Amino acid sequence: MTKTYKLKILAGDGIGPEIVAEARKIIDWLNRKTDLKIGTSEGLIGGCSIDAHGEPLTNETLKECKASDAVLLGAVGGPKWDNKTAYDIRPEAGLLKIRKSLELFANLRPAKVYDALIDSSPLKPEIVRGLDIVIVRELTGGLYFGSPRGIEDLENGEKRGVNTCIYTTSEIERVTKVAFELAKKRGNKVTSCDKANVMECGKLWHHTVDTLHEKEYSDVELNHLHADNCAMQLVRNPHQFDVIVTDNLFGDILSDEAAMLTGSLGMIPSASLGAEGTTYLYEPIHGSAPDIAGKGIANPLATILSLALCLRYSFNRDDLGQKLEDAVSAVLDDGLRTGDIMAKGCKQVGTNEMGNAVIAKLETA
Repeated sequence: MTKTYKLKILAGDGIGPEIVAEARKIIDWLNRKTDLKIGTSEGLIGGCSIDAHGEPLTNETLKECKASDAVLLGAVGGPKWDNKTAYDIRPEAGLLKIRKSLELFANLRPAKVYDALIDSSPLKPEIVRGLDIVIVRELTGGLYFGSPRGIEDLENGEKRGVNTCIYTTSEIERVTKVAFELAKKRGNKVTSCDKANVMECGKLWHHTVDTLHEKEYSDVELNHLHADNCAMQLVRNPHQFDVIVTDNLFGDILSDEAAMLTGSLGMIPSASLGAEGTTYLYEPIHGSAPDIAGKGIANPLATILSLALCLRYSFNRDDLGQKLEDAVSAVLDDGLRTGDIMAKGCKQVGTNEMGNAVIAKLETA
């Protein structure tokens, strides 16, 4: 009997419902046209959950996510909820809660430059042509989760903001293993980024990565860079990189920088992974873009490519993941563009048209 995979869909806020709707159409196509069966259910996260339940992610929705094979998420946040000063009731707290609760410690963010989008990159074509790198970001530790944290009132009338960066060797080892294993399937090269020159967490990070490399992965090339130098090298000579592994904060920053090498945040998917056999989370790395929400002009390709990662990592269907990625590439080769990647001589289309075009390529592949 064919297994039906359970996919929990959390569309979220802003453009989230629009871009996720295009992924749903592809899921429907997969159910009709292939031997893969995906059952979906929906839930709330972010601002829409605050409006409905008073919190950005309910325990009931989280329970349903844990009972699923995978989670597909749109985006969260918007100006409507910016006045929520307590971080535990802001939309973004829903993301932190689901990542921590599902123990999603490794966030894979691929940055690939499609030949058809070379002119969309702010860098010269000769610098980015053929670029294909992956940033592996530690996702459940560091400054985003360390304690103590908060804003304190001081006796002299000043305030003090406190965030604490904490990492253990086991946290560093498990995300670094993901990076080494991924590199062995790619260019066999890992660059580890930290601030070991000024941070004790960075010193521990550097030492732990070196120890693991010597013990288990000496056949993989390993380099170390300070995170600020890595930021500079990404725009100077990005082809020197294959897999970059770094902590939560630096990974957040460096992956957004790497995304812009491709021309748009709207092109970058992500996969958040945990221990084998647990529920993984897939989402585009861009935000909720409230300024264009409801206009039907958002780029759905990062969400569609996130679904392709779900096919690979959670549903064990590399063949269908590759088929979907090839369909996206073919649509771009045809010159179809949403506004964020629009170029001279191309045809601008909306969110719905872009999703339909991807399905048309799947039909003819």
